[in-house]
This record gives sequence, C-alpha cells and structure tokens, in this order.
Amino acid sequence: MPVLLPRIPPLDADAAWRVVLALKTHWRNNTHRGEAQVRVAVDGAVAVTVGGKAPAPELVVEPDGGWRSVRPLTPDAGQVFDIYLPLCAPEPGRMTAIAHLGQSLDGRIATHTGNSHYVNGQANILHLHRLRALCDAVLVGAGTVRHDDPRLTVRHCPGRTGLRAVIDTNLGLDAGSNLFRDGAATTVVYCAEDSRHGRTKLGDADIVGLPRAGDWVEVGALYADLEARGVRALLIEGGGVTVSRFLAVRALTHLQVTIAPLIIGSGRPGIGLPLIDTLAEALRPPTRRFMMGEDVMFECRFDGA
Repeated sequence: MPVLLPRIPPLDADAAWRVVLALKTHWRNNTHRGEAQVRVAVDGAVAVTVGGKAPAPELVVEPDGGWRSVRPLTPDAGQVFDIYLPLCAPEPGRMTAIAHLGQSLDGRIATHTGNSHYVNGQANILHLHRLRALCDAVLVGAGTVRHDDPRLTVRHCPGRTGLRAVIDTNLGLDAGSNLFRDGAATTVVYCAEDSRHGRTKLGDADIVGLPRAGDWVEVGALYADLEARGVRALLIEGGGVTVSRFLAVRALTHLQVTIAPLIIGSGRPGIGLPLIDTLAEALRPPTRRFMMGEDVMFECRFDGA
C-alpha cells in the first residue's frame, strides 16, 4: 500500500514577505555573505541559517538576492522574492539608494494642482510600503511634504518604520505637517547650512544643516550624515524634482518607475534631466519589469552609482 506523504502547502505572498524581512535582518547583522538557507514553519515563523547547516532547506538565497525554492510557491510569492530579495542583498562599500516614482502613460506624476491620489493602483501602494519596511530611511523633498502631507510610515505590510528625512533647502516648511508632529518615527529635515540660522528643530523633527550646492544641498554630505545614522538602504520616494536631482548626479543604485494605464494630459512631469542632443547620450541602464495589478513597474539598475 503506498505511503501518503503530507502535502506541503505552497508559500504565499505574506509568508514570502516574512522571509524577505528575515533575510534583510540576517544580511544586515552578519558579515558572512554565503548562501542563506530558509525554512518557513506552518505558523509563519522563519528560520535562516548560513553555510549549508539547515537540513532540507525550503529556500536557498544567494548573496546577490538570487534564489531557488524546494517548497511550492504561489505566483505572488515568487514575485515577492524576485522583486525584493535583490534589493535587500548587501551593496558592498556603498549605500543602496532606491528611488521610486508612480506616473501616468504620458509621464505625469500629478495634475497641475499637485493632486496625485492615486495615479497608481493598490498593488503599487503595497509595494511602496514594502520598500519603506525594507529600507532604513525614506526621503522626500519639500514639495511632496507641502502638497501631499505624507506620513511615510509602514502600514500596509509587516515591518518597521525607519528614519524619515526631508530635503528642504531653504527651510521653508512649517511645523504643521504630519511628519513633524505625529511622533511616529525619528524625523530629520536637511537644509542648506546658510538657511538654518541656528534653528535645531522643526516641530518634533531635527534640523541638520548641510553644505549648499547651488539651489540644493550637497548629496555627498547628505549620504554621509545618513550613513552615520546607520542607514544602509535609502528609499527616495519623491517627488519628481527630488528623484531627478539624485539621478542627475548619479547618486542612485536603483530607479523604479511604475506606469499606470492613465492619461492625464497635463500636469507635473516625472523625470526631468538636463537637455541632451542625441539619443546616444541617453541613459540605458539594465532594466527589470514587473506587473503590479494593472500597472507596470520598470526597475533600472545603476552599477556606477
């Protein structure tokens, strides 16, 4: 009589996300960059070991985020691993800097009034919250704070909220925004030192002065301060001007653009870079592509950042 083995249920997206968070913690706390072997218990508990010590691993993850699974996966779980494991893998010698923009088919991130709720669908909102949980800090520009009054917290998935940072070069924001009074996480406002005038607080947020670089702040000094605060992975969540400035000075490791099947026809553009004369001067980075509900996300990788 044949022996019936117990059926192993497939790993779903929620369990896959718990694995990603466990791997992020493992890679952050260990200098060993060998393959990690993962076991997921029925109750969702995740165990991670290194160097082939785990018996019968259900998932093997390579130091660069590549993976192979013995356990069956739902399609959504496989996409979770594909998208996020490479992003939480260590970047030797540099900070991971991921910029994300959501835009329409015609390249608009908002109407002319600044309304952007919501250009993209729910799948991209979940993705943004997962990125917040995956990164040690999330950064936006003053325009995003002024128009959207974001909270920049992790609410749609498991994970902790990291440092919240705002670039407000001339220190023109007031203390009424959510970020500066909700107490949800440590918040820092970066301004040009010559605009600080001795101020150290904006509401509950700390003010940090940086060297001025024209009408902005010096990115190298910004990154140095973030790294001193323990930031190894940074999410630059917007807006378009802020993301474009980081891209223009080649300060990104990844750029994600999620495109919605929507035509706004006017309004605020996404990426804006200095003029070029020929397409030979255009950026052509290696790119990955993922479906997110009805949206499509393109992820560009910049190895020379």
